[in-house]
Amino acid sequence: MSSSLFTLTLIFTALLVIHIVYKIIAKLQPDKDYSGIGNKIKTWWGMLVIFCLATLFNPIVSLISLMVLAFFALKEYFSMIRTTRKADRRLFLWAYLAIPVQFYWIYIGWYGMFIVFIPLYVFLVLPLPRLINKGTVGFLRSVSSTQWGLMLMVFGLSHLAYFPFAAPEYGSKLVLFLVVLTQLNDVVHYLVSLYLGKRKVVPTANPFLTWEGFACAFIVTTAASYFIHPYLTPFDWQFGIFIGVLISLAGFFGSLTVSVLKRDLLIGDDNKFDALKKSYLSRVDSLTYTSPVMFHVVRYFFDFM
Repeated sequence: MSSSLFTLTLIFTALLVIHIVYKIIAKLQPDKDYSGIGNKIKTWWGMLVIFCLATLFNPIVSLISLMVLAFFALKEYFSMIRTTRKADRRLFLWAYLAIPVQFYWIYIGWYGMFIVFIPLYVFLVLPLPRLINKGTVGFLRSVSSTQWGLMLMVFGLSHLAYFPFAAPEYGSKLVLFLVVLTQLNDVVHYLVSLYLGKRKVVPTANPFLTWEGFACAFIVTTAASYFIHPYLTPFDWQFGIFIGVLISLAGFFGSLTVSVLKRDLLIGDDNKFDALKKSYLSRVDSLTYTSPVMFHVVRYFFDFM
């Protein structure tokens, strides 16, 4: 417990310093858009609280916290889908009901059901509300977009909650390791793109994603993984580098995917698009990819998972 408390104190101090520096720089350079970093810092504070609850008290508290986070992320995703049909809203309700069931499988440690519940069983049952209502117009669009949202916002994020249950000895620290590297990757990418970025990856979807930012974030994240893996993971240095590379790539694709998704769904609705920049979805976009990728890679190579 003493080592965990020391780690938490160190992280709290570092996060406090980063927050203060962010506030100072934002005031000194009001012409620069630092809103993305501000939103990430808020996410860090929230994740620190969840990590404290999981480490110092009970992993069930963090399980509930992450379940609530998945709910709000899915809710914001549904808010982007333009629909007035009653059948679609009923479909969304069924999707919300799948969230506590998915996290219940984590609570009882049933990995087999956890891994197939949303990809298989929800996929098969989800069309029923539309079939019962005899709705044919927009059937494929509403069912597929709902399933896709469940896979990304619920199934992807639920892997974060499974770490402490799958590996009680290392789980909480692995979550911290994952979140730190994912957020570091995002922030470095954002800052380098803001100051040095010239070649945009997808300019129509996200002007802050550039190839220069990707290259620098890749190097920094991999190096950070190499230096911090001895303190938070049981990995050797080769796997520490490998997982850093993997998190950087997965985080980039997650952020890019959600950016394109938001732009596609909100074409012609710039006010809502600006509002969603500060949403839960924007704060966890990379984690929806990095969480399942790291979870399954670690589970494949290590017996403790």
